[in-house]
Amino acid sequence: MLLAADSPHDLTTQANLPTREQIERLEAQMRMMEQLPIEPVHHFADGLYAREITILAGTILTGKVHSTEHLNIVSKGRIAVWTEDGMKIVAAPCTLVSRPGTKRVGFALEDTVWTTIHANPQNLTDLGALELALIENTLLTHTTENAPCLG
Repeated sequence: MLLAADSPHDLTTQANLPTREQIERLEAQMRMMEQLPIEPVHHFADGLYAREITILAGTILTGKVHSTEHLNIVSKGRIAVWTEDGMKIVAAPCTLVSRPGTKRVGFALEDTVWTTIHANPQNLTDLGALELALIENTLLTHTTENAPCLG
């Protein structure tokens, strides 16, 4: 399923959409709380890199800001996702195209498996090098730790 603007799952009719600054303030508050570790599983294929995470139901988390367009696949579960574009309920199976610079907050309504798939034309396998290539530089200058995740 590709989530489209006219999808029945689209809840973007809210009048007050969050700004990037509001999401970052929420993230700063979340960093002061106990963090739930989410261990990514990394997949590599010729020209591709995928990062898969399992998000337990009841978890709130923020995502990193990617510098390139990429795919997100939700292969299991349901998650409410709040972005600068509004609130969406994403239910598996679902594939989304993510624009560069998008910042998200998610709340897992069910145990959810979310995979981010990036072009990797240099076939990098070093996670630090991939982070430098794929994550917005301004985020890296503010923090070196993962985006917060509360369970």
